[in-house]
Amino acid sequence: MRSNPADYELIAPGSVQAIVSLLAKEPGVWLPIAGGTDVMVQYAAGKLSARKLVSIWNLPELRSIEVTAGEICIGAGCTYTDLSGNEVIEREFPLLHSAARCTGGVANQNRGTIGGNIVNASPAADSLPALLAYDAELALVSVRGERRLPYEGFHTGYKKTLLAPDELVQALCLPRRFSEYFSYSRKVGARNAQAIAKLCIAALGLVGGGVVEDVRIAMGSVAPVPLRLIETERTVRGKAIDSDLLLLARTSAAAEIRPIDDIRSTARYRSVVAGNLVVEFLNRLSSDQRGARVGVKDVLADWNRLAVDQAISVIQPCCGSRVWAKAMVTGRPFADEAALLAASDQVWRNLARSDWMEAFRSHPRIGESRARSAESEAPAVTSPDQSVEWSAQEQRGVEDAAAAVKRALMEANREYERRFDRIFIVCATGKSAPEILEILRRRLNNDAETELHEGAEQQRQITQIRLKKWLQG
Repeated sequence: MRSNPADYELIAPGSVQAIVSLLAKEPGVWLPIAGGTDVMVQYAAGKLSARKLVSIWNLPELRSIEVTAGEICIGAGCTYTDLSGNEVIEREFPLLHSAARCTGGVANQNRGTIGGNIVNASPAADSLPALLAYDAELALVSVRGERRLPYEGFHTGYKKTLLAPDELVQALCLPRRFSEYFSYSRKVGARNAQAIAKLCIAALGLVGGGVVEDVRIAMGSVAPVPLRLIETERTVRGKAIDSDLLLLARTSAAAEIRPIDDIRSTARYRSVVAGNLVVEFLNRLSSDQRGARVGVKDVLADWNRLAVDQAISVIQPCCGSRVWAKAMVTGRPFADEAALLAASDQVWRNLARSDWMEAFRSHPRIGESRARSAESEAPAVTSPDQSVEWSAQEQRGVEDAAAAVKRALMEANREYERRFDRIFIVCATGKSAPEILEILRRRLNNDAETELHEGAEQQRQITQIRLKKWLQG
């Protein structure tokens, strides 16, 4: 039996604050709806029990993707199309990028949101195992304020979560510490696309010295909730990958999952295939480590041994300031990525303003392909080819912008340069052209001192991101 539209009420308050106020006033009465890809299926089948719906679709507060040195925070209202088109997600979080690309068809990807996928709480959802593997945290908001909690444990049972009746999922945040890991994902379904998974896997692994240093395995459609295979990870961690370990891992995975018979598959099939996928992942992890993959430690070790001038030349594109690069070289050797990033922050904050300005001049204007000096239209001499390439990657969100937005950016850039006598600096990675334009217009209201320090903070973030890119080879 189909639903009768007259039985339902849909409102759109237009802001997160107004929505959480409504949820607080009548907790459990209003059902937030974003893209509606799950809700409308229930509605069409006459099974949508909620009668009052509140739209959270396309709210700016829920559609941003914020990238900092330590994490990426993805607004709960971001669609799968948003995720699959983001350069940072594609490069650093391939499991989530892959899940976004295989969720439904193009129409569903344009409407379905990551927050909706989380709250809908289907154990068969494609993206949720990736969030478990990446140690995601959820940012929840209500009239009582904001709180963060680990995504692992958020699902308490089939279609049940820790979300309070007056709360919204505002964002999910992923730590940026898995770039060295080998990643593996598979979705097993009746078809390669537009099919609900019989089961799916998202896994990360790191091998060093011939043994598994770390491994993270998550699965969907094998339990009432998306499942992290903690016991299987413990079985594998610290051991060499050989036939004995593969047998142990297969047995452990089969024992750890809790599959059922349903319309898509059987518990026996899921148990067998789950073991097969874990074994395939470990075999590929082992093969990957036998290849010529260059790791962070290898890049650092090679750089630590370079002559001073060569070492300065190699690292300077990460920042643009030669004084910064000299200080970093003086601080060698660095044992790992964390030590390098911490040293960079300390050096940057202690630099003179003239050194900050040199770093600023190594960047192109937003929307341009070459770095230019603030004093002239000539390309800046401190912009090596690597810096130019990185700038193009960072400004990818501007390339496909509408002509009107590009014109507005150009005009705002000129106004900024007239006001502050230098180009506008922003950490553009993961930001769209309209987002950058909004930031630029806001910062035009800063006084000179405030704006200098805001620009310096943006440069610090850019440097951190570029150092990580450099370490990835």
